[in-house]
Amino acid sequence: MKNNKRNLIALVIFLVILFIAFASYQVWFLDKAHSTFENYYSFRGCVKLVDKTSDFGLCQTASGQTIKIVKFNNKWYLDGDLPCGFLCF
Repeated sequence: MKNNKRNLIALVIFLVILFIAFASYQVWFLDKAHSTFENYYSFRGCVKLVDKTSDFGLCQTASGQTIKIVKFNNKWYLDGDLPCGFLCF
């Protein structure tokens, strides 16, 4: 009985560590994607650059959709998908 309890505790600890590692990777991956225009361009699946300035860019995805990528607080985001929500107005 004591051995089963240790195994269960070890399993729970392992799962928590695995979850923390996965969550940390996701945070790092998204931070890297937002860090430069080129990274975000690739992250969004753009295949053709239509126009680019220092604070926004237009690109075309493989499906033909044109999207606008904007710079906000030194990071790049899809226009209309800024992290501040309705407070950006």
